[in-house]
Amino acid sequence: MTAVDARILDEAAHWLARRHASDFSDAERAELLRWRGQSAVHEHVWQQAERLKERMNALPAPMGMAVLDRPSRAAGRRRLLKTATLAIATPALGWLVYRSLPWQAWHAEFRTATGERRSVTLADGSRILLNTASAISADFDGVSRRVRQHAGEILVETAHSARYADQPFIVQTGDGDMQALGTRFLVRMHEQGTTLSVLDGAVRITPARSPRSTVVQAGERAEFDSHAVRPLAALPSEADAWTHGVLYAQDMRLEDFLAELGRYRPGILQCAPEVADLRVSGTFQLNDTTRVLDLLARTLPVRTEARTRYWIRVTRR
Repeated sequence: MTAVDARILDEAAHWLARRHASDFSDAERAELLRWRGQSAVHEHVWQQAERLKERMNALPAPMGMAVLDRPSRAAGRRRLLKTATLAIATPALGWLVYRSLPWQAWHAEFRTATGERRSVTLADGSRILLNTASAISADFDGVSRRVRQHAGEILVETAHSARYADQPFIVQTGDGDMQALGTRFLVRMHEQGTTLSVLDGAVRITPARSPRSTVVQAGERAEFDSHAVRPLAALPSEADAWTHGVLYAQDMRLEDFLAELGRYRPGILQCAPEVADLRVSGTFQLNDTTRVLDLLARTLPVRTEARTRYWIRVTRR
């Protein structure tokens, strides 16, 4: 088990208490951002502490209050955070590698860290490529081949094996099922909704709370949530650029570009409002995001401010 510095846990407990206090000030908010930016571990402990509090808030009121009120002193708060840390800080998960995955993804069968890509071959020969900060589990029960996507983005290339010919291949997110109809496709999860991009063949979408299905053909993209599928759109030619380790931008707002780039690097990557609408075009290698930031500083009227190694702000030069 990888140890987490007790000092960081104490500090996180302090900031968690202050962050949700009624008198939390703007100065404290700025100081909290500075603390989170000290290292990937600081940011990761903070994210887990916040998620733990969200879970406590989801409990029935009497139970939730009993749990949250018990650790009223610093030592007690630290014990609460240590409990969360022990649940996730195992060697297999690589605590010191920053991973922005939801809680359920920690128990996924296959997962990637921030900035990592990984190829997985399933029992039927199908191949799945996991993008940055992604997680899946596979369940072949003899009736269907089901892949549960917990987080991130994947490329699916289904195999044509006679043994599994009568078992549908399904990718499932919280928004619904996507049944492959002999195909190659991308699935990306968002905070609200899922995006399906079909490269070859076709995929049938069935939202989790709707009996109505939609078939998406090659060259089409669909966005959907648990209730409905939005109107289909043409698939951009660069939709699978990330599978080649590339981020493609065509007249993209700098703020949107940095949000996408930030998926591939640990820590905080911010864009100042005064440069948010600058435009970015080009093809950028994702294996060196620092080099991409340096290139932006040379080609746009911007500069990067490094508060720490893990906290970068892009602002006007």
